[in-house]
Amino acid sequence: MITAEGYHVPVLLEESVGGLDIKPDGIYVDVTFGGGGHSREILRHLGPQGRLFGFDQDEDAERNIVDDERFTFVRSNFRYLRNWMRYYGVEQIDGLLADLGVSSHHFDDETRGFSFRFDAPLDMRMNKRSGMTAADILNDYSEEQLADIFYLYGELKNARRIAATIVKARAGKPIVTTNDLLQVLGISDTNGPLGRRTLATNGTQESSMVNGQWKKDAAKLFQALRIEVNHEMDALKEMLSAARDLLRDGGRLSVITYHSLEDRMVKNMMRAGNLEGKVVQDFFGRTESPFRQIGGKVIVPSDEEQQQNPRSRSAKLRIAERV
Repeated sequence: MITAEGYHVPVLLEESVGGLDIKPDGIYVDVTFGGGGHSREILRHLGPQGRLFGFDQDEDAERNIVDDERFTFVRSNFRYLRNWMRYYGVEQIDGLLADLGVSSHHFDDETRGFSFRFDAPLDMRMNKRSGMTAADILNDYSEEQLADIFYLYGELKNARRIAATIVKARAGKPIVTTNDLLQVLGISDTNGPLGRRTLATNGTQESSMVNGQWKKDAAKLFQALRIEVNHEMDALKEMLSAARDLLRDGGRLSVITYHSLEDRMVKNMMRAGNLEGKVVQDFFGRTESPFRQIGGKVIVPSDEEQQQNPRSRSAKLRIAERV
């Protein structure tokens, strides 16, 4: 059984929960429940009349449900936040916390295909009950579609070359596992689209860590596939729009991001109140936004936290208040 402690180490725990400025009798939502670390910290600040809703679409997260009458677990994608709050009769909330990206549990699970560290089926679904897998996308998408997601979601400059290589390879044999994909991309071949060098040591060939670019590009490629599989950008858009409308005046939005695509969207919402970042000004030239950003700058993990929890190294926390 996966324990909450082994499932996921919460990032920026004190900073993100502290940013909610919790009212003891308030209503709060943790839209990325995972191992429950952030939720447990929120509950620690709530009084007897407070309420907390925890969202997670992964069945594994249900094993970490908090045994607390103030807590309600919602097995669902956070894109349906608005519908579920209506279902529970909640018209307004006092705060929402989101720790976006992939939990350490998913990266460390050898069976899910989220990491190229293990040979596993290319699944990558957060919700294992439905939707296309990463293998489905690699084998069914057109070359143009693959190039688009690699460029847009992975920000890979050689997206077209990678897509062409995949389409050519799958004509002979379906790409089913993480190792299948790495072999297609020529990870051990300097001429492959994600090629790396090999160094001879004592007469044997060993992978060169001197040229670490292949690992960065492979991580971007896996990120792009994961985002497409789980429709992460669309889900984030819907959740942020719902959060804006559900938060009462004085309510707080506390969001941790890990890559530029999601961070840009969160920044736009907190700065301008919309996903496009279109600033609206009043007659006097003052910016009109439903949010006031707290702290004035992005919060990043301390050096100590980054050393203890490698996942936190790319984390950025933004906090805003509904006005």
